[in-house]
Amino acid sequence: MNKWVVSGISLLGVLCLAASMAKQRTYFRLQYPASWPEPSYDFNHNPLSKEGVALGRQLFYDPILSRDSTVSCASCHLSYTAFTHVDHELSHGIEDRIGTRNSPALMNLAWGKSFMWDGAANHLDMQALAPIAAETEMDSDIATVVERLQSKPKYRQLFFQAFDDSTITGEHLLKAIAQFQLTFVSADSKYDQVKRGESGVAFSEQEQKGYRLYQTHCASCHQEPLFTNQEFANNGLPMDTFLQDHGRMNITLDPADDRKFKVPTLRNLKFSHPYMHDGRFAKLSQVLNHYAKGIESSATLAPELAQGIALSPNEKVDLIAFLLTLNDQAFVFNRDLAYPR
Repeated sequence: MNKWVVSGISLLGVLCLAASMAKQRTYFRLQYPASWPEPSYDFNHNPLSKEGVALGRQLFYDPILSRDSTVSCASCHLSYTAFTHVDHELSHGIEDRIGTRNSPALMNLAWGKSFMWDGAANHLDMQALAPIAAETEMDSDIATVVERLQSKPKYRQLFFQAFDDSTITGEHLLKAIAQFQLTFVSADSKYDQVKRGESGVAFSEQEQKGYRLYQTHCASCHQEPLFTNQEFANNGLPMDTFLQDHGRMNITLDPADDRKFKVPTLRNLKFSHPYMHDGRFAKLSQVLNHYAKGIESSATLAPELAQGIALSPNEKVDLIAFLLTLNDQAFVFNRDLAYPR
């Protein structure tokens, strides 16, 4: 609602109009396969609405969130690359400052229990605070962002439509971004179509062999159907001597968490390279070579990797063939998730 319209009517009129607009808000349930587990996210706390998601989408793509208005969430999380970046190993922030990690791909966040490579955020509604404040990312603060948004009539209108309040708050800002991110559901890959028993869709012989290899060697950490167990693990990557990133231990200060990072999903790997928390691998073949002969033993190494994963050249090709069935073009090229025009 435009502020000059409100000022021209009575208080009773404002209340009646607000109540009317609240009734018009379009709420909806998140759509996902019936065979999937229930989401971890509590939608009673922040129910999805068409208006809330639309606001979150505007915010996600708006560089106004950064100190110099040059970097948006989408700067590191591009919709057409499974909501990550692919042109460099480490994320870039304002003034081309270089971060310390590769930006994680974003999808199926409603099932997440913690967020970012080290789990620094334990709730999706709070996650956006980290990049907004990070010196190497947006280098701003929530109070400054709210003040800027409050000065924009467009945003006052959008916040009123989404939350019945044109006075913008940090809580509503974060909830709106979360609502948009909750709609990042990837569930229409070839793998998903096979699992649904769609007519005419089946794994090739090579893909079926790769599926069996995945079930033998990968499924304990990358569990179906989300292809992550939402946990943290040390996968034997030698530590980068420059970055010296201790992963989860940076948050918990527990030596048992040293070099543990969030287990990423295997979905949409075609679009989300480079791989690992520091983007060190450009190709899936390099990832498999690491697990075959590059694992560095340490006290916190995942026990499943103690002996490595020995695969023949043909088996590596078969496994990659299966992993490619997890690519979901309908998700990656979904116009409802792209830049709002």
